[in-house]
This record gives sequence, structure tokens and C-alpha cells, in this order.
Amino acid sequence: MCSWGVTFVLLITCEGRRRKSESAYSEEQQAMDPKYQRVKLNDGHFIPILGFGTYAPEEVPKSEALEVTQLAIEVGFRHIDCAHLYQNEGQVGQAIRSKIADGTVKREDIFYTSKLWSTFLQPELVRPALEKSLKNVQLDYVDLYIIHFPLALKPGEELFPKDENGKMMYDSVDLCRTWEALEKCKDAGLAKSIGVSNFNHKQLEKILNKPGLKYKPVCNQVECHPYLNQNKLLEFCKSHDIVLVAYGALGSQRLKNWVNPNYPILLEDPVLCAIAKKHKQTPALVALRYQIQRGVVVLAKSYNRKRIKENMQVLDFELTPEDMKAIDGLNSNIRYYDLVL
Repeated sequence: MCSWGVTFVLLITCEGRRRKSESAYSEEQQAMDPKYQRVKLNDGHFIPILGFGTYAPEEVPKSEALEVTQLAIEVGFRHIDCAHLYQNEGQVGQAIRSKIADGTVKREDIFYTSKLWSTFLQPELVRPALEKSLKNVQLDYVDLYIIHFPLALKPGEELFPKDENGKMMYDSVDLCRTWEALEKCKDAGLAKSIGVSNFNHKQLEKILNKPGLKYKPVCNQVECHPYLNQNKLLEFCKSHDIVLVAYGALGSQRLKNWVNPNYPILLEDPVLCAIAKKHKQTPALVALRYQIQRGVVVLAKSYNRKRIKENMQVLDFELTPEDMKAIDGLNSNIRYYDLVL
């Protein structure tokens, strides 16, 4: 039995890092495409190393997701990261389709990720949830479909179901059975690749050691930045040919209900700022470049139009081994996103 019950405690430990010369993935994985750098996944598909994150707080109008995603594609982003939880797949899908329609990109140029929310982890709910996302985004398939959290909430329409006392209502599910349902979605062509998010190495091992496993997770998307560099998890994932995808790579916005406001602001760190000044880049670009040189696929989330354009410059410079070592030294296991629901 491969069930983790109703408690979600991230046990991901993080320390150290490999130098660029000790690349986190094999040369074959780090395949280059003429226009865009991509990493090869364990199922043979390729994921762009730089992704555009589409999450925005509730107060941001949904129409903004349409506009900024269009801009992201226009300036060169080809990896678009979204989720049912974000409640903006319709707008993001509209942006993708508009850029296909005007000839900016072809569908095969775009790598679109969606995520299976925690109220749909019962095996019989997985395919309907993916089909709902596909209907919202109006695409025939997603390039990547991942389990958003290794935590089950009570099935239903509410994203965060609560009882009459305001307490979260959990569900018990065997995530190995959930994974089997994702495998069927891949076989049906609804998802090119399948993976997980917010899993620690023990939770990953449950899937990897599952009898009859047909497809390994291609990725594990987790919070990862210089204050939480996830080195041990990165090494574990690398050893199993699983790509680590970093969210929160710039620290975070001060989102109420999600982020501890008392933590230091990553992009104001003096070490990052000094390295940025040396390279005539921004601290944000240094933080993003740090991940790329570790072999980590990194998501750059911004609704600021100037920064969206700037973030593409991460592919235009390189950090030195000394820079990388200095940034390694910033690791202090600070987790901005308190995702204990």
C-alpha cells in the first residue's frame, strides 16, 4: 500500500550544490535546440529550461493572465506553467491560441503544463480533471500534467473544502493509484509527460518502487531558490533521471495566506546584488541563472511587463564557479511558501 494519509509535511532537506562543471544532468539530457535551450525528460520529450509562471493573487484581474502570457510568448517564452488551482487556464489558453493564430508560434513550439488539484486525487477523478483543464485551455493535450501536492482534499467543487468549523476537510488516497490514472492519461494522449510537485524523496520513492510502474515521473516541481537550494533533493532526482523544476525561484511576492512575511527579501541579498552588479544584470537574473547552471528548470513568474522581457536575458550571460559557490553559501533552508493546508 502506498498511501500517505491526510497529513502533508514537507520533509525536503536542502544543502550544498554541484558546480556547473558537475552538471546535474547528462550531456544527452542537456540537448540544445537552435532557438531555445531544453532538457531531455526521461520519456524522450524535451522541456525548455526557462518557464513562464502564470499564477497571480486573487486581486489581479484574470484578463491580466491573457495579456502577460501573450507578451511572454512574444518575447520568447515557450514553456508556460499553469494549474487548475490558478483559475486562469481559460485566459492562458486564449493567449496561447492567439499566438498560434497570428503565426508567432506553432502548437508544438509551446510546452504547456497543468496540474492535478488535491480534490481530484481519487483515481476515477483524474482523467475528468485533466479533460476539464483541456476544455478550459482549449488544447488537445498538455505537454506535462503533474500532481500538484501529495495531499488529498475532500472531492468536490470547492478548491479548499472546509467543515462547519472552518477546518480543512481531507481525504485519504493511495497516490500510487492516482499515479496509475495519470499513466492512463499519458497512454490516451491527453498528456505527453506526467510528473509530480512538492514531493520529497520518500514520497518519490513510493512511486518509483510501485509494482508495475509504467512511467517514472519526469519531474518534481518544488520551491527552490538560493535560500532553499534543495541540493539533496536535486541529487536524488538526478540519480533517478527526474528533472527538478524550481518555483519561487526569485523568493516570493508577499502573498497573504501563503507566504511568511517575516523572512528576508531574497532579491535584496547583498551577495546576489554584488554578483548582479559585477555582471551588469539584475539580482533576479542572477537567481534564475543560478538554477539553470545547476541543471534545474526554472519558472520565472511576473506580471510586470518590463521584468517579463528582462527575464529572457538569463540565457545571455554566465556565472563563474566563484559566483556559484558564493550563491551556494546563501542556503539557509528558508521556505517562503508554507504549504501546509
